[in-house]
Amino acid sequence: MNPIYPLRDRMVSRVQRENRQGHKGLVVWMTGLSGSGKSTLALALERKLFDEHCQGILLDGDNLRNGISRGLGFREEDRLENVRRVAETARLFLDAGWVAICSLISPSRSMRDLARSIVGNDDFLEVFVDAPVEVCASRDVKGLYRMAKEGALSGFTGLDAPYEPPGHPDLHLPTSELSPEECLDLLYQEVVRRIGPSPSLQDKKASC
Repeated sequence: MNPIYPLRDRMVSRVQRENRQGHKGLVVWMTGLSGSGKSTLALALERKLFDEHCQGILLDGDNLRNGISRGLGFREEDRLENVRRVAETARLFLDAGWVAICSLISPSRSMRDLARSIVGNDDFLEVFVDAPVEVCASRDVKGLYRMAKEGALSGFTGLDAPYEPPGHPDLHLPTSELSPEECLDLLYQEVVRRIGPSPSLQDKKASC
């Protein structure tokens, strides 16, 4: 017998929250190699949504591994559990009508499929932040590629662990070909299309 009884039917509904804040919720799942530009774009999107009075939050892989995913390693099963935890957290924000921006490598299609199944297909925007591994290694802001090549890191995605690019992402951002500004504009416009205009913000001569 399961003694756990969810209270969702008695909570303030997602629709009520969305009506009050003037836009729909969404989960933006940003996947790509380390150094591809995920965090840069995710931070910029969060800031732009904030500036436009939209409810958004960034769930960054590094931050989450210092919190809800602390103690998880980088084995296949640990990465899968990390993705599951992030997706469940994102769904909580989605239920509150927020835009949850998830930035993590999530290297396999099965992991991203799991995230989509938790969130729900209609509320899931898969964004492939795409740059060749050579370009990512040349950026190497964290020094991870250098450490992996020196043997200090094992199982590093893109070098000695595989990355499966999305076959049909909802949005493809080739960051080695487009400027950060161009990529952000494409990302923001797609998010706006998904979450809808806000009548309340339009009254303030702002847009969402």
